[in-house]
Amino acid sequence: MAPRLLAAVLLLNSLQIGAEESTCFGTPSNGRLEGGVQITESGPNFTPYSSSGVMLGRTYVHSKVAGAIAAAYKSLEAAAPSKTYVYGESGWRSGGRIKPHRTHQNGLAVDFMVPVVDARGKSVPLPTSMTNKFGYDIEFDAKAKYDGLKIDFEAMAEHLYALDKAAESAKVKISRVIFERSFLPQLYATARGSHIKAHIPFMKGTPWVRHDEHYHVDFSLPCRSNES
Repeated sequence: MAPRLLAAVLLLNSLQIGAEESTCFGTPSNGRLEGGVQITESGPNFTPYSSSGVMLGRTYVHSKVAGAIAAAYKSLEAAAPSKTYVYGESGWRSGGRIKPHRTHQNGLAVDFMVPVVDARGKSVPLPTSMTNKFGYDIEFDAKAKYDGLKIDFEAMAEHLYALDKAAESAKVKISRVIFERSFLPQLYATARGSHIKAHIPFMKGTPWVRHDEHYHVDFSLPCRSNES
């Protein structure tokens, strides 16, 4: 096992030891969560879309998902040391409807804002503020550009690869990713593209809102019935 992946796995195990595991109920579009865990707020290579969103409790997930996210970012410190990542919303501590999302109800869905580079090719955080609905109102053009920024598909692919490996170690599979389909050829053309194409399923239909400024990741775990 590569040293960076080993370090990530060890981190994942340390996060799980002594921690009470969350319990998910129902489905992402009709569910709830018990014992939700907040995504680690920030680290050397990642930040939240909004500190207010974190404070308001909009970044909770199932404990296994939280562990996988932390382990993926840890492995990226070595795999992509010059890259900056931003995560978006996930859900409430107890799950349930979190507007305006139609899913995100049982702790198994997370939004990640696309990594971007500036005009000099430097990795920078996607600008998020109240004026652009904390990044969710940004729209990239057909060339994956917005206001002097361009989507960094190599960085995105490296993140999805790290997340897939961390999820596998945590025994929580990535079941689906929702992302702008017109950009998939550029994602598949990256160094990690063949792995992503072979192992990570993307939504084939048209989502209810455009997903170009973020990629929505659904994880899969056995969940109890809502009536439990």
